[in-house]
Amino acid sequence: MKKYYVAVDLEGVACVVGEHGVGLGQGKQYAFAAREGLLEANACAKALFDSGADEVVVWDNHGSGLNMDYDLLDSRCKIAMGSGFHGRFPGMDDSYTGILLIGYHAREATRNAVLAHTYNSKVYQGYTINGKELGEMEIDAACAARHGVKIMFAASDAAGVMQAKESFPWIEAVETKQGFGWNGAVSLHPKEAQRKIYEAVKRAVAREDEMQCYQFSYPIDVSIRFKRMDAANQAQLYDRERKPFTYLDAFTRTGMLDDINQLFD
Repeated sequence: MKKYYVAVDLEGVACVVGEHGVGLGQGKQYAFAAREGLLEANACAKALFDSGADEVVVWDNHGSGLNMDYDLLDSRCKIAMGSGFHGRFPGMDDSYTGILLIGYHAREATRNAVLAHTYNSKVYQGYTINGKELGEMEIDAACAARHGVKIMFAASDAAGVMQAKESFPWIEAVETKQGFGWNGAVSLHPKEAQRKIYEAVKRAVAREDEMQCYQFSYPIDVSIRFKRMDAANQAQLYDRERKPFTYLDAFTRTGMLDDINQLFD
């Protein structure tokens, strides 16, 4: 049985740049971003079904996980939504074939990257794992890899695609826009982005035997740098022995984990 998990964020979709000083969830572009994320997810799902998929789960994972008009999604899809569950990819197990990332973005502090951040732009300066700074794409791919699930595709802005290709050189990818700062880009037309996603996902499935898991060498040394000292103090982070992460400095907490999913327990 061929099962796929499509993870959908919003910052990396076509024609979305947000507004200066305003989070995407509160800005004028939010409704458009939610709709475009849905349409890009639909293009991905259609390509998967047209390539023989038996099951596709679309995961609405931006913010609180309640963004899309679900009635407009391809009716063959199952939908993961909301918050409050443990870990990433709710319901995932080793029966899935691969993950595909729609609307993802570059990691925090990436130059000329649209709305770049790592999980929360107001809280974190960045995540470092085994000495390497990583973003949401790598961390999510590593979470899926703990179930033996491969990373197959990513759609993002140019900076995000470059980072994805550095970490997962085997994948297919679509560059939805070229960023020129936090809130500026030259973008593909939404319909062209959707067309390219459909074609690239079909190529990814055709090359499925070449796809790989994104693995860490365990245990992993995790370092999380916060933007505020009080946020670092309040963070409930526990290491492999269930002891609180130690302080590298006033802004940075660090600890050893046996599984990347422990970050989200």
